[in-house]
Amino acid sequence: MSSFWNGRLNVSVFGESKGPAIGVTIDNLPPGEYIDTEDLRDTLSRRLFKADMTIDRDAAIPSILSGINGCRTTGAPLMALITNNEMPHDDEDIPRIARPGNSDYTGTVRYKGFNDIRDEGHLSKKLMAPLIFAGAVCRQILERRSIYTGAHILSIHNIRDKAFDPVNIDRDTIVQVRKKRFPVMNDRKGALMRGDIAKAAACGDSLGGVVECAVTNLPAGIGSPMFDGLENSVSQLVFGIPLVSGIEFGAGFGSAGMLGSQYNDEFYADDHGYVKTKTNNHGGVLGGISSGMPLVFRVAFRPNPTLGMNRKGMDLTTLEETVTGENSAESACLVPSCVPVVEAAAAIAVLSQMLDYPDF
Repeated sequence: MSSFWNGRLNVSVFGESKGPAIGVTIDNLPPGEYIDTEDLRDTLSRRLFKADMTIDRDAAIPSILSGINGCRTTGAPLMALITNNEMPHDDEDIPRIARPGNSDYTGTVRYKGFNDIRDEGHLSKKLMAPLIFAGAVCRQILERRSIYTGAHILSIHNIRDKAFDPVNIDRDTIVQVRKKRFPVMNDRKGALMRGDIAKAAACGDSLGGVVECAVTNLPAGIGSPMFDGLENSVSQLVFGIPLVSGIEFGAGFGSAGMLGSQYNDEFYADDHGYVKTKTNNHGGVLGGISSGMPLVFRVAFRPNPTLGMNRKGMDLTTLEETVTGENSAESACLVPSCVPVVEAAAAIAVLSQMLDYPDF
């Protein structure tokens, strides 16, 4: 399986949902970086939403097996392990049912029927946790260079939050939304979103949405053109997140309906001699290279395919129609849980690209 991401940093995610453990290995981290384990706990807990869409703060700290000594990175590969507290057991008699919207069928074909199908095995949404851990480590390293990464729920279903100001995103805006129990800019819109999620759950259905992410104080000159651009790195990691169906930077798909005179961002020098642009339709990246403006992108998530209702599936052994037997939704909306993993993807990509930056 392609569970390795290779940049200047190398990230490897391993394990299966119902196996003994899941985890991550991060190679080529700079040595001597202080890592706050309580911050890691807080970041990991942000993926744990309860039925009322508030955060469960009881996330366990992964066991760090190598790469950190005395709270500082050693330069060796950092390996972290998250133990499965549920008693794993063999379920050899579980029927292979292709459920609508899930990877049951494609996974079975790709791995010739030998893949672990318990809770989707290595394709499970639980594998977001190791990626969040890796991103939290990278985010701490970046924040010591005054580079901040933050995300919020831009929309759920047809309810839309206030967007980031693409030109003026500061540290306080990012930190404040990160600390919220339900990460939105406008709390009134957040309450409407929670109500919509509750309605969907009551019907046994699910909702999708959009997460908006920004990286601020990123210097100009990070990334390369063509196949090693900053957007490329971010996009590769983002598409490793379950349920992602699209990504756009800056004005994104909206730019297709704009005139060139409307889209192009004019340059100017501020009072401190820094080159900036008056607008930020380019989302902070030109030619695959950071411009010095905030990096801004949005990620679309499709609805959770696991529903609280019975549906028609296919028994992959007999190729006959069957009922999936789903009678409770694991979550009517996974978008809130995806906010920290989108931040993680951005932090990993940016830190990896910045290792080439002079005097990092």
